[in-house]
Amino acid sequence: MSISSDEVNFLVYRYLQESGFSHSAFTFGIESHISQSNINGALVPPAALISIIQKGLQYVEAEVSINEDGTLFDGRPIESLSLIDAVMPDVVQTRQQAYRDKLAAQGSAKNGEGAANGEENGSHALANHHSDMMEVDRDVEIPQSKAMVLRGHESEVFICAWNPVNDLLASGSGDSTARIWNLSENSTGGSTQLVLRHCIREGGQDVPSNKDVTSLDWNSEGTLLATGSYDGFARIWTKDGRNLASTLGQHKGPIFALKWNKKGNFILSAGVDK
Repeated sequence: MSISSDEVNFLVYRYLQESGFSHSAFTFGIESHISQSNINGALVPPAALISIIQKGLQYVEAEVSINEDGTLFDGRPIESLSLIDAVMPDVVQTRQQAYRDKLAAQGSAKNGEGAANGEENGSHALANHHSDMMEVDRDVEIPQSKAMVLRGHESEVFICAWNPVNDLLASGSGDSTARIWNLSENSTGGSTQLVLRHCIREGGQDVPSNKDVTSLDWNSEGTLLATGSYDGFARIWTKDGRNLASTLGQHKGPIFALKWNKKGNFILSAGVDK
């Protein structure tokens, strides 16, 4: 068995993405150099980290429930473990001893009330471990006829956001562009894309910033799109993508998150500058 830090980092990165922690996933991906790994992400199934953790948890449960000679401990399996229980020191010995105490308490009860009290006292330690197990959705295969692949970005896509009013999808990428995809114009698979190029002013000319577009958000009316970039600028675009309504340059470092208020007259932005 071999485990590399790149493999562990990739599974953690995918877990953050799948759980909706997009900004945490982006930051972790940059710091752990995910883009430089040789792992083919297309071959890694969804919920891979949860799946391998569950298998490890089942292995620990087997250690607790089975004696060294392969027989069940005291003739029956022991109750399931929580993830935190499984990583505790000496979990096998402590759980087996707790189960022995439970059986002893049950055997010493002389009446129904005593049995109930014995059950409560003997299993108190076990009851605390009965947290709800995480439910993992099963794999669902989506027919290719119901999937649409939007091609156009020249680098990884970090974030997407649906327009709250129209069938428009905005995406931000490492190619220093955001794109607005019109999904209602062609239902047969194609889609119109508007490219929002994020440029900076150099030598009296607008040149590509070559910085990642890390965050974006539509206003509540779906008329304006705000984007945040690694170049430290927040930009506001009209939904047709033809007009850059405003450029906000107060940040002194990369912007990782921004959000419109409900009225659409304020934007909250967060960056790495202090």
